[in-house]
Amino acid sequence: MKAVPKNPNMLTTTEVAYLLHVHPNTVRQWANKGLLRAYRLGTRGDRRFRREDIDNFLHDGRGGRKT
Repeated sequence: MKAVPKNPNMLTTTEVAYLLHVHPNTVRQWANKGLLRAYRLGTRGDRRFRREDIDNFLHDGRGGRKT
């Protein structure tokens, strides 16, 4: 399934997972550990990620690897 962002500046967990080629649960774990900055929205606490933060995550070379 291809995740097409509705808002190109704010991404869902599924959209981030698609961009990073990982499972959505991995994105959630990285957010919980502070590797990715997540913003919680609504009463359910849905996560949203800024596109800029994801781009920085990719360009920093971290990509989820422990250093």
